[in-house]
Amino acid sequence: MKKEFHIVLYILFFTIFSCGSVTNFEEDLDINSSDIEVDTTFINPNNGGVNNNGVFKILSLGDSYTIGESVCETCKFPVQLVDTLLTITQNKSSFPLKIIAKTGWTTTNLISAIDAENINSDYNLVTLLIGVNNQYQRKPFSTYETEFPKLVEIATKATNNNIENLIVISIPDYAFTPFGRANTTISSEIDTYNNFAQAYCNSRGITFINITGITRQGLVNPALVANDGLHPSKLAYKKFVERITPIVLQKLNLN
Repeated sequence: MKKEFHIVLYILFFTIFSCGSVTNFEEDLDINSSDIEVDTTFINPNNGGVNNNGVFKILSLGDSYTIGESVCETCKFPVQLVDTLLTITQNKSSFPLKIIAKTGWTTTNLISAIDAENINSDYNLVTLLIGVNNQYQRKPFSTYETEFPKLVEIATKATNNNIENLIVISIPDYAFTPFGRANTTISSEIDTYNNFAQAYCNSRGITFINITGITRQGLVNPALVANDGLHPSKLAYKKFVERITPIVLQKLNLN
């Protein structure tokens, strides 16, 4: 019995060493790195394939509708959006917010301001809402046709050229405020701007969210208008955020 055991061991060792080294053994199994699958479940696809440890940087570009003219600091829609995301994620993620916006800015002003800021290209989400002052200040529509695409390009670069992480928001209609007095010309011109922006975005696969209809309830629901009788109120911005949030959750892979 002992002799037979030694014979089995001898055959086993002979077989192993006849196959060559460990390296040759791997080759015999035909292992190739291209055949190895990597589990990327925990890699955030919206951050260049790099795990950002739950930090999502947000950049909001615009004018009075982004800076929140006539409402409190925490009432403007970008801040309400961040607060909503913090609640949804139970503060397990953070959302550093940068706003480049000022009341009265046209597309020209916004481009100049962004150039002066020299912004980074590592934002996980960028929102763009611009154009009402081009209309209000009677700027040639051709200016918007030229500068809106440029702003989209700038905003896209801020997302490290990940166009999926850009959201363009439609221009509110201030005709439906005490200041606007249901002026149909204002509404028609706002439609012209929004239609151009939406068509441009649709042709390039950019997310366009229409919130104009919310503001067109301003005369029948005065609570949607700020105390200045012109700009959206905290409630109106809350409704903007309710419409925007599901899209943001999807883009940031948080749902």
